[in-house]
Amino acid sequence: MNAPLSRLLIAVLASATLAGCGKSAPLPAGSSGAPIAQVSTQGAGGLATKNTTRLGGSDPATDAAAVARAVYPGLTVSTRPQAVVLADEHDWPAALAASALASAPLGAPLLYSDGSTLPSVSSQALAAMHPIGATQADGAQVIRIGTTTAAAPAGYRTSTLAASEPAALAAEVAQLESRARGVAPREVIVLAEDAPPALVMPAAGLSAESGAPILLVASAGIPTATRAELRSLHRPTIYVVGPSAVNSRLLAQLAHLGAVKPIGGGSGEATGAGGNPIENAIAVARFADGAFGWGIHEPGHGLVFANLSRPLDAPAAASLSANGDFGPLLLLDEVASGPGGGTSIPPALAGYLSDIKPAYSPQVPPVRSVYNHGWLIGDEQAISAVTQAEIDTLLETSPRATATEEPSLPLAE
Repeated sequence: MNAPLSRLLIAVLASATLAGCGKSAPLPAGSSGAPIAQVSTQGAGGLATKNTTRLGGSDPATDAAAVARAVYPGLTVSTRPQAVVLADEHDWPAALAASALASAPLGAPLLYSDGSTLPSVSSQALAAMHPIGATQADGAQVIRIGTTTAAAPAGYRTSTLAASEPAALAAEVAQLESRARGVAPREVIVLAEDAPPALVMPAAGLSAESGAPILLVASAGIPTATRAELRSLHRPTIYVVGPSAVNSRLLAQLAHLGAVKPIGGGSGEATGAGGNPIENAIAVARFADGAFGWGIHEPGHGLVFANLSRPLDAPAAASLSANGDFGPLLLLDEVASGPGGGTSIPPALAGYLSDIKPAYSPQVPPVRSVYNHGWLIGDEQAISAVTQAEIDTLLETSPRATATEEPSLPLAE
């Protein structure tokens, strides 16, 4: 089902141009072992361009394994994770809630099982990363989310979160994260469990970056497990991602449990209704409330791109939001037939990338500029080579229109 890891290329990390000051660290001298990340090698720009790197393949398990190995190559002790999360690719709410565990201090990447079966790409990635064991999680090397998830191969210390209901399982993940941190969170992310998946995909990266756990509500009301968890946190700030999928009655109920702050489009009466996923993802990337949120309005950042028709790529990519150049998730349209096998960048996304496009003036040479870098998740059926090339152009640092303009950001000392 999956291409063997022998096809994976270690060059993906060396060739990736990272954000910030744009300098990428070389691999340690004498490094050897299994290649790092599964990538598409077909077509122009299938691997990497000067401002983008593609990770993954044709299915969620391959995408998750590629991201996990890019973040944790496993070639040295310091590049091995403490623990790895296993989630069933058929259990969307569990995978989404597990995104919080990618945050510090656990920093656990996600791998997918196919029900009770562990795909070879997941098994090989787990073996290559060889998790050390998380002292904050009783030494667990593998954290299974849900009872339908495959068991870890023999030889790993395993912990299982076993609640059968989505809201209860999300609360269990939140409690594990609180124990690992040693302090209860002051912010949580609340989603409608029956929301269109594309509308809540950006919550995965936001949770991973911030450490705010994901809790679930239902159209009929606030589930008992969610209500109990919110009460235990003593009126946390409640950020609602995709508020158009949460009716006003639910928002009012949540307001009795904490300060409610919607992120994205306005709330609507009909659960699951309304909301443009692409514009919603941009709103999440722009949003900041004090120290919480991405607040990205300027160049110099990592960015993660996924196809909105592949929701499982959001939890798979969550580790890229909590490591390296810490990128928010941005969404592209479903692939359409046409030249290059894909679709062009949606206008709203093109506009946002133009807003944060790096630029330099004659007084500030490119080497003193800041750079953007894009991670593309999946093969060219998810994001075409043509779209990759268009993203590369929008991320490229370029001369300013006039020589008299001042730099948009202070120069680094």
